[in-house]
Amino acid sequence: MSKANPEILTLAQIKAWPKAELHSHLDGAMRLATMLDLAEEQNKMDLLPAKTSEGLHLELAKVDDSSDLYEYLAWFKYTIGLMQSESALERVAFEMAEDFAMEQVKYVEVRFGPILHTGEGLNLNQVMDSVIRGLNKAKKKYDIEWGIIVCALRDRFVEASLEQAQLAVSYMERGVVAFDLAGAEAGNPAKQHLEAFYYARNHMLNLTVHAGESWGPESIRQALFFCGAHRIGHGITLVHDDALLAFVRDHQIPLEICPTSNIQTNVVSSYEEHPIKELLEKNVPVTVNTDSRLFSHTNSSGELYLAHTKCGLTADQTRMVALNGFRYAFLPLKARENMLKNAEKIIWGS
Repeated sequence: MSKANPEILTLAQIKAWPKAELHSHLDGAMRLATMLDLAEEQNKMDLLPAKTSEGLHLELAKVDDSSDLYEYLAWFKYTIGLMQSESALERVAFEMAEDFAMEQVKYVEVRFGPILHTGEGLNLNQVMDSVIRGLNKAKKKYDIEWGIIVCALRDRFVEASLEQAQLAVSYMERGVVAFDLAGAEAGNPAKQHLEAFYYARNHMLNLTVHAGESWGPESIRQALFFCGAHRIGHGITLVHDDALLAFVRDHQIPLEICPTSNIQTNVVSSYEEHPIKELLEKNVPVTVNTDSRLFSHTNSSGELYLAHTKCGLTADQTRMVALNGFRYAFLPLKARENMLKNAEKIIWGS
């Protein structure tokens, strides 16, 4: 295509691509119908802001009015409260993978904080085993591979973070691929959780950290230089620190960018103002992800389409970003190479 007539991809084209999703929260991927079913089964209808699918849809649309990351994260109380049993966790995990599989996602990294699901008597192993059962059911039924990222939480005691890291390491042979730190950044510096990251790193577990989302480049610096992150969750404030950007570029440290979520949390004002294109053109490795299928009312195909049609990525840049999902997945090298090779044939040939 010429510059005068650039290629415009359709949503249908992108949906047909094989894709990898690297940043999606389990407690942000529940279906509306499942919220209602679980609330009724558990006698928790009063937990929800509405009691019909239509009402829930309207209420959850208000997440778009969040003033910051704190307000955005507050919405997760509606799902976490329903994910306190083995059956609920198994169902949500299965449906999450099923929904991704329906849009040709071939590999998904499912992240969550197991400690958030122990409020009604489950222990951490029961939480993990339930999620794994659900994901394995989806893998058996659909053409989708999965990995789990265990999230420690910035606002919890460091002892809880270490316990989560130990849990993650103990499940490395059963599907855990990485350790993460999530939650509101401001006032909760990553460097407070060094012992947990030291433990995970010394057991050769992959590391990613939510950073540079609602706080500036200093948060990214802590994630990289204190915690040893191999990838950065979000990381869009990187554009405000030229030296740090050069480091990330030179070391090819991937960013897990979630455009819609970044707008909802008021980190950027619009898709058009999002720095993803600038980062890509400065040779920073970029992936595009959902963050939360439910609260961001999105999916992997939709986020790539928005990056193309609203954030300004060219068709070829969008193809490259889609392939980056496989290129920077927390998978063994051979598995990554095989998935990438298969995806390249379809994406560049479409």
